[in-house]
Amino acid sequence: MRTLCASTLIGEFFVIGFAGLVAMKSDDLSNTTVWSVCGIGMLLSVLLCGMITRPGGTALGWALQVALVASGFVVPMMFILGLVFGGLWWASVHYGRKVDEAKARWAAQAATEASAGS
Repeated sequence: MRTLCASTLIGEFFVIGFAGLVAMKSDDLSNTTVWSVCGIGMLLSVLLCGMITRPGGTALGWALQVALVASGFVVPMMFILGLVFGGLWWASVHYGRKVDEAKARWAAQAATEASAGS
């Protein structure tokens, strides 16, 4: 699960940065505001890469996905990109857990076969 989720989060890091560049063109927002919000989002996406397997890591990832969709009120294209990355996040969590379960079963089976062969 960790690899899939981290890959999604690194992709979001770049998307948030590019959204910041687009948001800078808005006359309603100062550059300080744009980069404060984008900087926090980018930092959170990188920090979450190391927190995925810890308690609450997945929930924080979901919070980031909600924030990504909500950023569509500033940069409308982010509604679409937020939904795309929300789907990728769901797939990363869902299929990542399945892969982790399969690896655990294979390791248990290998250990059983090794002890039976001895």
